[in-house]
Amino acid sequence: MSAPGTLPFCLRLLRRQLVLAFRRPIEIGNPLLFFAMVVALFPLGLGPAPEQLSGFAPGILWIIALLSNLLTSDAVFRSDFEDGSLEQLLLSPQPLFLSVLAYIAAHWLVTGVLLALVSPVFALMLNLPVQAVGVLVASLLLGSAVLSLVGCIGAALTVGLKRGGMLISLLILPFYMPVLIFGSAAVQGAVTGVPAGPYLAILGAMLCLAIALAPLAIAAGLRISVDA
Repeated sequence: MSAPGTLPFCLRLLRRQLVLAFRRPIEIGNPLLFFAMVVALFPLGLGPAPEQLSGFAPGILWIIALLSNLLTSDAVFRSDFEDGSLEQLLLSPQPLFLSVLAYIAAHWLVTGVLLALVSPVFALMLNLPVQAVGVLVASLLLGSAVLSLVGCIGAALTVGLKRGGMLISLLILPFYMPVLIFGSAAVQGAVTGVPAGPYLAILGAMLCLAIALAPLAIAAGLRISVDA
């Protein structure tokens, strides 16, 4: 039997990762629960004044989204590494840098997309103006994809370590900062009436660059971690 083509193989791998994710709903619910808990705590610490919460809302929402993504990045390849599936993937005839896109897409769908979809509810909790909600969702969709791509680089480099969670934070957190800056600036611009298009365009450019380079870095990191 001949091996499947690259695209069918990647689609099957994506389907497999999504099925495994939905069989472990706690892994999907943890980022959402973390998001909700921290959003609920901020009014207690900053005070319930609507104007004050509205001013801090863009930064608060983006920081929480970044931390939620960081919490789940460590587990992207770990289960497959532990059961040997990752080693079989490295031995398959399919290009590894394309195969890892399935892992990245699955991680983005179950974390970034879900957070973006529920973010309007949390935005209203922080009194974010309605005209900024659409920009918040768009920036989270673009920015969380970049975060997933960058986070998977750290996950690939630390997959062979028993306690790689802290190390992955140290490795990739500096690369998260530009996404945080431009993502929160887009939302803040929508709040103050400044056009958010340039900030979203920069996030889109970051996403294009990450799609071009991150899979190659992830493939190299996986080979180093598995062969070590």
